[in-house]
Amino acid sequence: MSVGDEAGRLVRPFTLTGGRTRPSRADFTLITTVTAVDPPPERAARPQPEHTRILRLCARPLAVAELAAHLDLPVSVVVIMLCDLLEAGLITARPPRPVTGTPDLDLLEKVRDGLGRI
Repeated sequence: MSVGDEAGRLVRPFTLTGGRTRPSRADFTLITTVTAVDPPPERAARPQPEHTRILRLCARPLAVAELAAHLDLPVSVVVIMLCDLLEAGLITARPPRPVTGTPDLDLLEKVRDGLGRI
């Protein structure tokens, strides 16, 4: 455990978002897939340290919920930071694919029955 862990988070989520409590966009759900743009745009501003961590983690596609877990931050804070990165052109965000067709009822019943045994 590091000194920062013992004393609590050194940087409060409030400061990571610049005091903002709401995202500037509605592009993100828990299962939206985020990927860092490679190479980053030339005109992009230099990201803050937490934004840089997000970009490193998103070198491969990662869901918003996974990203929040890796960063140990509330999803709401991560979404605000992702809005910043999306607007700067540093990430892409892909919504979940819509479900098409009808669900396999046999499979759903097996899952239900299996969960009932737990």
